[in-house]
Amino acid sequence: MKSLRTIALKEAQSRISPEVKSPSTKISEFFGSNVFDKKKMKDLLSKEVYEKLISAIDQGVLINQDEANHIATAMKTWAMSKGATHYTHWFQPLTGTTAEKHDSFFEPSADGAIEKFAGSALVQQEPDASSFPNGGIRNTFEARGYTAWDPSSPAFIMESKAGKTLCIPTVFVSYTGEALDYKAPLLKALNALDKAAVDVCQYFDKSITKVNASLGIEQEYFLVDLALYNARPDLALTGRTLFGHMSAKGQQLEDHYFGSIPERVFTYMVDFENEALKLGIPLKTRHNEVAPSQFECAPIYEEINLAIDHNQLLMDLMEKVALRHNFKVLLHEKPYAGINGSGKHNNWSLITDTGKNLLSPGKTPKNNLMFLTFFVNTIKAVHEHADLLRASIASVSNDHRLGANEAPPAIISIFLGSQLADVLDEIESSRSILKKVKNEDSLWLGIPKIPQILLDNTDRNRTSPFAFTGNKFELRAVGSSANSSAPMTVFCLLYTSDAADER
Repeated sequence: MKSLRTIALKEAQSRISPEVKSPSTKISEFFGSNVFDKKKMKDLLSKEVYEKLISAIDQGVLINQDEANHIATAMKTWAMSKGATHYTHWFQPLTGTTAEKHDSFFEPSADGAIEKFAGSALVQQEPDASSFPNGGIRNTFEARGYTAWDPSSPAFIMESKAGKTLCIPTVFVSYTGEALDYKAPLLKALNALDKAAVDVCQYFDKSITKVNASLGIEQEYFLVDLALYNARPDLALTGRTLFGHMSAKGQQLEDHYFGSIPERVFTYMVDFENEALKLGIPLKTRHNEVAPSQFECAPIYEEINLAIDHNQLLMDLMEKVALRHNFKVLLHEKPYAGINGSGKHNNWSLITDTGKNLLSPGKTPKNNLMFLTFFVNTIKAVHEHADLLRASIASVSNDHRLGANEAPPAIISIFLGSQLADVLDEIESSRSILKKVKNEDSLWLGIPKIPQILLDNTDRNRTSPFAFTGNKFELRAVGSSANSSAPMTVFCLLYTSDAADER
């Protein structure tokens, strides 16, 4: 009798990935086509309501009921023109995944059926809150919960073979107001960070009135053939291997890293990237990772709330599209022993409304007092509250990864690079020159035909849990399956606390 593995291998070899064609020769022509973005808002809303919505997004101005009705009508008109028949409040409960309850635009009436979407349905909905994790703050019989619209994260349309649904990003709270999700605490932390950072910026530049945290999330993952996955109960039940033996060839030669992407995997990447780009997720990078069958994708940085929404949406999208290609995506942090696990590298910085990156040292970091203020506060915050940051990235699966095979250690520390470490040493010593800071901005290889290489102000550190990488800090300790809201909420709050102490 043939073994399950033999049957699975034969089935896997017979599978052919579907051909994927880009919806356009230019990404710019279809990017964000399934998003109710500012351009579509401007086209479908009156000037007054559009300006009020932009004020709500940028400044937190409240939207009244009449304006909500106007926005809901425009949103429904756009969604139905794209083929959507239902809408849902899309939220992020403490399960680690996203959640949604679909309702139809269709409503019966005395004059016949109509499609309707009121402002009240846009602003607030009521999913059952009794079956979601709440940390013990709610009894099981206390079932009522509310989802409330987050205007700062644009609505989008999810497509499937069965139909299309308008998804509205929301926060999720209990009947008595406790946060039951990841988004509500994050938005509160970002509001506190904005106020504290603007107060500090005002000492240096009075024109700065708002500071946004920015985030770029690199996503690592493994791919397994679906038939082989189904033949492994340990993978199917736990997301990781629990038995077996080491592969005859692992990552000893490092030949998988940045290698030529296998054709079948490449087809899958193009497919899910196209779907992501239509949803406004600005994916920029794809490549082989270090371990066999491990890969990575990465977007351009965005405002932190939007970046996290996009990453949650991306993970869901990757899993759905993988099934089209007879793949299974493994987002577990350590699915295989003896080789690299998967992380989610969070590249964090602060951007002012004047376009200035507060963590960009410039050519003379020693004299850039605004940069040094925020730079030192970041270091102090992590130093004093490393335990909270460590707790925010802790999970059973991630703790298998940390400290092994190029993963950051479980002890939180900061890597600054020699140049900025010298700058801080010089400031601390109160001397005019402690150690000469390198002023090289290029690297000469001695090969005439090769252009000079421009040098960054720090070397990249692959194993530091929290490293400065030129104009941002990179939190590398977050697990690949995690919602980045948890560590980012903690970091923004502890950073805000220390910024306030410094003032």
